[in-house]
Amino acid sequence: MARPSGDAAAQLARGVRLREEGNRAEARELLVALAARHPDDAEIAYQTAWVHDALGLEAEAVAYYERALAGDGLSAEHRLGAFTGLGSTLRVLGRFGEALALFERGLGEFPGAPGLRTFAAMALYNEGRAREAVAGLLKLLAESDVVGRYRPAVEYYADNLDETVA
Repeated sequence: MARPSGDAAAQLARGVRLREEGNRAEARELLVALAARHPDDAEIAYQTAWVHDALGLEAEAVAYYERALAGDGLSAEHRLGAFTGLGSTLRVLGRFGEALALFERGLGEFPGAPGLRTFAAMALYNEGRAREAVAGLLKLLAESDVVGRYRPAVEYYADNLDETVA
């Protein structure tokens, strides 16, 4: 699907601007109406999901995120954002298994994406898989410049967290 044009594009831009300026309730009202008129528009669905999340209305955001991911026309940045947003939302709603499955799907499209990996670690923790969660975070940290000269040790212990020396 092509990006919104004409009046829809102008209204979408206004909704995003309102959200960014902190006028989230007004943005939500505008975007919900716009999404109702353009139910197959992935970008409108994504922005509508985002404003629901920003308002703490996670349960209402889910369907919009799902529509965004099912549709065509999202930029890679916004598609990644939709995976991250929906997965995080599912996790907050206690739907940990669904969140993990979605993060796995997202990582299939965006291998190594730090945000997806971070939120996946949180969902792993929620699923009682703390070792996997910490290992994943350590690997992510080791790939950054943060650990510097300790990178080899962090990489090693990411896979050997239970190892101790007597």
